[in-house]
Amino acid sequence: MKPEEANVKLSNGLPYQARKRFGQNFLHDQIIIDKIVEQIEPKNNDHLVEIGPGQGALTKPLASSGAKLDCIELDRDLAKYLDEEFSQEESVSIFQQDVLKFDLSTLTSTEKSLRVIGNLPYNISTPVIFHLLKRHQLILDMVFMLQLEVVQRLVAKAGEKNYGRLGLMVQYFCEVEHLFNVPSSAFTPKPKVVSAIVRLKPHSNFPIEAKDPECLQTVIRSAFNQRRKTLKNSLRAIISEKILKEFPNRC
Repeated sequence: MKPEEANVKLSNGLPYQARKRFGQNFLHDQIIIDKIVEQIEPKNNDHLVEIGPGQGALTKPLASSGAKLDCIELDRDLAKYLDEEFSQEESVSIFQQDVLKFDLSTLTSTEKSLRVIGNLPYNISTPVIFHLLKRHQLILDMVFMLQLEVVQRLVAKAGEKNYGRLGLMVQYFCEVEHLFNVPSSAFTPKPKVVSAIVRLKPHSNFPIEAKDPECLQTVIRSAFNQRRKTLKNSLRAIISEKILKEFPNRC
């Protein structure tokens, strides 16, 4: 067995090696599973999208709700397993694809119609969130398992220790709610960090709307890149001196 892999078993009894490069930590604690599903409250008229279903711990109760369920799984072996496991479920579809290359608009064109769920690989959780937010208008809400440290950054307010680019950008697009923490013992193999469940709900109406969100992201990235600098100095590379002179002196 390779150092990056750990032996687990699928529900059909077949052995499987969890792959570290995919960030695989499989949820097995039924109490936690039930608690997550309770927070999601899936209904039979929902259109759910599950990212990284893995062994199907959440997929099974979500499918039993009668909702339309599209699952996006990168691991070829797990995608094949899930395809066989849910072959009799007409409402369940398995996509063996990289979520970072998956376009949600291929699933629907209806605004606020998708509910996205996922135990996101911690090594790519931030890129996945920003990728999904490109289609925020299609999403009703998102419930994710993330590293606790990331959730703390997502919910942080101005002036708090964890406040930064991630929280500012995600809060621009969404209401953010830290639901509860999940211990490492709930997974196989055990991660070295505490996890947490977070809900992101895209705004129906933006409190303040940027004309160009990508430009806003560039400005925020520059502003937080060098925290010891004044805001004016941090933005000199992307904003002209003429505009900077109009900034208040305290920036």
